[in-house]
Amino acid sequence: MRRQTTRHILMIRPANFGFNEETAANNAFQSRDERLRPEEIRKHAIREFDGFVERLRAAGVHVIVAADSAKPVKPDAVFPNNWATFHQEGFLVTYPMFAPVRRRERRRQVIDTVLREGFHSDHRVNLEFNEKFNRFLEGTGSIIFDHQHRLAYACLSPRTDADLLDELCQLLEYDKVVFHAQDGNGQDIYHTNVMMALGETFVVICLDTVCDPQERRMLEQKFRDTRKEIVEISLAQMNAFAGNMLQIRNDRDETLLVMSEQAYRALTPEQIQTLERHTRLLYSPIDTIETYGGGSARCMIAEVFLPEKEV
Repeated sequence: MRRQTTRHILMIRPANFGFNEETAANNAFQSRDERLRPEEIRKHAIREFDGFVERLRAAGVHVIVAADSAKPVKPDAVFPNNWATFHQEGFLVTYPMFAPVRRRERRRQVIDTVLREGFHSDHRVNLEFNEKFNRFLEGTGSIIFDHQHRLAYACLSPRTDADLLDELCQLLEYDKVVFHAQDGNGQDIYHTNVMMALGETFVVICLDTVCDPQERRMLEQKFRDTRKEIVEISLAQMNAFAGNMLQIRNDRDETLLVMSEQAYRALTPEQIQTLERHTRLLYSPIDTIETYGGGSARCMIAEVFLPEKEV
C-alpha cells in the first residue's frame, strides 16, 4: 500500500536566512521589508524555525533537523523540499535549481543526516546537470505528488520544465498532470505548492489561478476520479500562503495538516470545519520566513518516505 503521508520529515535550521535577490526575479511572494536589518531577519527566522520544530515534535512528528553551514551563505537553506525528495521505493532525487545561489544548498552532509536516522536509498537520481541547459525542476515546490495514484501535478513556470518533469515521471512510473497558473497580476506562479496542497482525501487549491477552462475542468475531474474533496481558496488566501500546506502523520498514526499561522488565519470558519473533517490542523507563526523568503510551512519540509534499515 503506497502512502501519501509520512511521520518522518527533514528540516534545515538556517544559518544566514535573508532576502534573495536571485529568486525575487520570479517569486512574487517575496517582499523587501526595510523595517528589519539583515541580522534581525536572521535571528527572527531562527526563532520561528525553532518554534515550528518544537510544535511538530510536541505533536509526535519525527523531525530530522540538519544545520545549515555558515559558509557559503545560503539565504534560502530553510527550504530543503526544492532540492531533494526521498521516495518509498528507495529513490533519492536531487534537483536542478533556478537561482545559482540556491545550488549551494545541495549538500551531502544533509543527505547523510537523513540516512543516519535509519533510512536507506538504493537509487540515486541526480538531475542537477540540467542546470547547464537552463532546465529546472524544483522538487516538491514544482511537483505535488499523489503517491497513492502515482500522479505528479505541476504548474509550468521558469522553475518547472515540462520535459524534465516527463523524464522524472517515466523514471518513477508516475503520470504527469501539467497545467498553467497565474497570479492576480498575470505572472506565472513560480511553484505549484503555493497554490495547491494535496492530502489523502482532500485538495486545497486556488482554482482562480488556472485561467484555461479546459485545464481547470481537467483538474477537477482528476480530483473527482481520485476521491479528493476540493477545498477552494481565493487569490487573497493564496497570497497569505493558504495553499502552502502539507499533510503528515505523527507517532500515533494521526494525520496533521501543517501550515503557517498566517495561512490558518486566512481560512474561513467553513473551510476550517471542512478540513477538520479530514485531518487535524497544526500551525505556527513564521511571518519573517514568509515575508523575506517567499515560502511557507510546506516549503520548509522535505518528507522522508525512504525504507527503513532492517535492524
